[in-house]
Amino acid sequence: MSQPQMVQSALEGEDVVARVALGGEDELYATPTRTLVYRSEGLLSDETVEEYPHTAERITASEGRRKGKITLDYGLDGEQSFGLSVKHLDRALHPVVEGVLKANDILAADEPVERLFRFSELTLVVSAGRVVKHIGSALWDDDFEEYRYDDVTDLQFEGGSVATSVVMTVDGRQERFKAPNDDARELRETLESALLSYWGVSSLDELREANEPEEDEPPAEEGEVSFGDGPDPLSANPAELSDEPKNATRSESAPDEPVEAAANASASAGSVAQQVEASPQSVETEAETETTADADEGFEGSGFQSAAADADERVAEELAELRATVDRQGEEIRQQRELIEQLIEELRRGR
Repeated sequence: MSQPQMVQSALEGEDVVARVALGGEDELYATPTRTLVYRSEGLLSDETVEEYPHTAERITASEGRRKGKITLDYGLDGEQSFGLSVKHLDRALHPVVEGVLKANDILAADEPVERLFRFSELTLVVSAGRVVKHIGSALWDDDFEEYRYDDVTDLQFEGGSVATSVVMTVDGRQERFKAPNDDARELRETLESALLSYWGVSSLDELREANEPEEDEPPAEEGEVSFGDGPDPLSANPAELSDEPKNATRSESAPDEPVEAAANASASAGSVAQQVEASPQSVETEAETETTADADEGFEGSGFQSAAADADERVAEELAELRATVDRQGEEIRQQRELIEQLIEELRRGR
């Protein structure tokens, strides 16, 4: 397609990488270093070519009911902007954003942008080698994040009633962002296509398998070390252990009366000891009871009053003060409401 003579002169031999129709004979031409906006001759203006370098530090886009505007901010050198029809805004933004990202060394020179998505204050640039994400009123500035496909090991989508969550696993961590359900299908197809093409696989399952960690080989089994049967345990004849010594003087048929007598004597001694211990304890308890009673009688006659009565009086006084403060504030609020209603009425009358 031929180019206007004024455009050819402005190109100065540069290649045109993108060309977007802006309505009528107006067109946008993007080169690797700048964007040219051609305006054909009309009733109110002459034929012009405007030039916008790609060395911008910030890109913003605004749109009204019929017209939109793209602004490139060059920092200390000021900013430049051009207007166009709203229906051509998205197509014009694509080559402009791609040119600025490449000029700022964010994208490689041979890395094309597959699609640009704008969701309120979220901008996603899906290229052949990465996803560039920016959150804010601007489409792009130096406060951005990028996810290289080299580091992406999984991609999932979680549907919702209003928006779809995109979950990318990057360097072992999950990065999440949401897209409206109306645009979720297109975003999914674009992301999957770019990611799978980069990895050279045909499905996300193959991508996950390609990024599964390799299992370590089990260590070789070492030969068993035998220490033999070990030392033999000391031998003993159980029958010999149970034999009684030759000099034993007590026979198995001896009566058990002495043992029972000793047990009864021990039980009686324990009972007596318990009674002796219990007696001092009961005496101490009675003494404490009498001492407490004497102390109570002495306190009642001392003339002191309980602190609980004073606390109740202070609480009652504080409640009365709070009640008075609330009543006063309620009256002030009522007066302010009347003033506001009067002001509204006067404004309605045009005063």
